Amino acid sequence: MLKNTLLIKMLPLAALVVVFGSSAIGCTDTKDPTTTTTQQPTTTSQAPTTTTLPDVPGEAVYEGMYTYDDFKKPETCGICHQTIYSNWQETLMAKSFVHTWDDVEYFELALPHAMELDKVSGVKSGCISCHGPLAFLSGDIPPSRPSANTRANEGVSCEMCHSITGSTEAEPFNFSAIMDLGDTKYGPRDDSRSSFHNTAYSEFHGSPEQCAICHDEQSPYGAWVKETYREWSGGYYADQGTVCIDCHMETTSGVAGMGGQQRDDLAVHTFYGPHNNEFMANTMQLTASADTQQASKGNEVNLSVDIYSGECGHSFPSGSSEERMLWLEVWATDSAGNTFHLPVNTTGFDGEEYTVADSSALAYSDIGPIMGLDNFEGLSRDGNVPDGARIFRRPFLNPDGEMTVCQWYTASNTAVDYRFAPRETKQESYTWQLPQNVASGEVKIDFNMYFSTVPSSVGDFFELPEHDYAPKIVGSDSITINVN
Repeated sequence: MLKNTLLIKMLPLAALVVVFGSSAIGCTDTKDPTTTTTQQPTTTSQAPTTTTLPDVPGEAVYEGMYTYDDFKKPETCGICHQTIYSNWQETLMAKSFVHTWDDVEYFELALPHAMELDKVSGVKSGCISCHGPLAFLSGDIPPSRPSANTRANEGVSCEMCHSITGSTEAEPFNFSAIMDLGDTKYGPRDDSRSSFHNTAYSEFHGSPEQCAICHDEQSPYGAWVKETYREWSGGYYADQGTVCIDCHMETTSGVAGMGGQQRDDLAVHTFYGPHNNEFMANTMQLTASADTQQASKGNEVNLSVDIYSGECGHSFPSGSSEERMLWLEVWATDSAGNTFHLPVNTTGFDGEEYTVADSSALAYSDIGPIMGLDNFEGLSRDGNVPDGARIFRRPFLNPDGEMTVCQWYTASNTAVDYRFAPRETKQESYTWQLPQNVASGEVKIDFNMYFSTVPSSVGDFFELPEHDYAPKIVGSDSITINVN
């Protein structure tokens, strides 16, 4: 199996191309390719600054600057780059427009919202700039739904990544790309040759900044709703020189295309991320303990678990963290097979109520007015996570102060951030008073960390394919005690 020897996993290059918020292009409707205004990441009241474009080929992207016919189809590239094309076809890069949740989120939420509320009108094109960039660049806004099988369905195709030469921003966000679409294809090597097109070395290719073009995003309200690049750039792995593709693109031996030279460090275009179960396995390292190995019914047993995020180069969860779910379940199973769920001990930090599962808590009520649903009170905030389980999240709040999965409608998300920073360890504690009905003998206590891309309540409501939001275990440990 092809694997880098690096120990970290930086989520999620493939799935984080799944961004639904306003593009800087879509928000400002600018079509001036010579300058750009930069919004600072701290507040919305700071004055914009003007940035001179870097000295690279191409021009700043804007809506309608090309036509669909200007782009080669991915299958054309696949004639020579057969393995790369085959790998890409299976990724969320290829499916960024047709993926069910992205289709639903844009056409049933973002687009109608943009048509009704002027403040978020930019997301009409902004979402598409990263999810269906050919449609954005060809001026096909809004595009037809995936069932129409337009070229928007090609997603983030070969021509997109290999025609981008830079960014208008030193720290890119909101599709702030510079593009040179034509006969020259850009890449990270200076010795590539092709009989079909020209090739050119690009320092930008393979850089974290190239990923940041779509993986960092600011909402129309000034909130940073994606900060994967910024989370990485201020952390340990950036200091170590470990970049996105070191974890999200495997390397192998082979040739990039027919007639190409043999290489030992050929990038495999798999773009693994949170939708890949194997990639996500053991993302978190758990170490559990108890204050006693022997207890009697009615006694208290104090449990603790250290949770280490050592394999993620940015915060976890990252990307569309308004909808990502990461939680810890602790279950005890006695010798008779009876199971007992153990709730986390709360510590009283500000905003902790968002981080403890509560089946009575509702959220996402803004879905109702966007979709024209009368008397819609919202959905279960935590889905089917059992009451009392610890949730590691960063709540996104809309202008009314209500928790939302509509990232473009996010006015604030800084009240509490109980996610994991790179190489961070959190400790959770549990106090279990052994009930009288626990069976005598060995009791196994399992600590399982689960991850899901959207809350189950949202998945169920929109009838998404279950595999899209089914929980996957990303770390676990277990201990045993004996009950008299």
